[in-house]
Amino acid sequence: MTADSSPARPARPAGPAVLGQNQYGKAETRVVRITRDGATHHIKDLNVSIALSGDMDEVHYSGSNASVLPTDTTKNTVFAFAQEHGVESAEEFGVRLARHFVTSQRPIHRARVRIEEYAWERIEHAGRGAHSFVRAGRETRLAQITYDGSSWEVVAGLTDLTVLNSTDSEFHGYVKDRYTTLPETRDRVLATDVSARWRFGWSDDARPAPAWNTSYAQVRDHLLRAFAETYSLSLQQTLYAMGSRVIDRRAEIDEIRLSLPNKHHFLVDLEPFGLENDTAGSAVYFAADRPYGLIEATVLRDGCEARIPADLTHV
Repeated sequence: MTADSSPARPARPAGPAVLGQNQYGKAETRVVRITRDGATHHIKDLNVSIALSGDMDEVHYSGSNASVLPTDTTKNTVFAFAQEHGVESAEEFGVRLARHFVTSQRPIHRARVRIEEYAWERIEHAGRGAHSFVRAGRETRLAQITYDGSSWEVVAGLTDLTVLNSTDSEFHGYVKDRYTTLPETRDRVLATDVSARWRFGWSDDARPAPAWNTSYAQVRDHLLRAFAETYSLSLQQTLYAMGSRVIDRRAEIDEIRLSLPNKHHFLVDLEPFGLENDTAGSAVYFAADRPYGLIEATVLRDGCEARIPADLTHV
């Protein structure tokens, strides 16, 4: 076989079965990098999952591992890259890893790197140094980077961003049938746990990559501001306001998908105790965790196609 020829495809066993899409890798490598800047320390806490695909037919058909990079090696690469290159952002770290696996291993044609980043906040105290932290009770930052040797797809996001408006939300004028018992309301609590993914327009090395950390901070801010500033007649309306604000104000983003569970807050009936309970003054609510309404939609830049899956469970 010459250097330019393609390897022969392995003969598959006789029978009706045909190998379809396949991938392998190491899931959920937890890596914590602590940088010491004198007495001030900084933490990056990541959960990295890597999936590799390419010329992997033979290992499935015959068990030959000649083209298989061990998953233990991918784990070691995550640790080594965290030390050698640092972690500027989840996206930048994922881009570096994906490029490495595709360009260093001939059988690997595509790499997908998924990263969860956990936030830590510094504990302010009167003692010596700045090296004490508490896990922030905020959202989890997400990134998924896919590289096939020539083009990139970067999807960033967040999950478990809990928000609440204590007023400026109504719900009325909806369809009613024989099973409808929900009363209309002109003043309700609107609460949700925001799960969002957004896809960048950047797809090749001919253009500079976005400023990942700045972009994340700005998208998060726009989501929060749109939630707070929208007088809501439906959670769908609020969702579109959040997504469209990101598309309108962040030119590097072509698509955003939002999943918003409606965290219902019901006024408690206190009449049996001789107490009023309405929204004119102070009010007491029952916060129901389930069942809940689930509102999901994608907002796109005009002319762009939707690529983020409808199910965000594994993105």
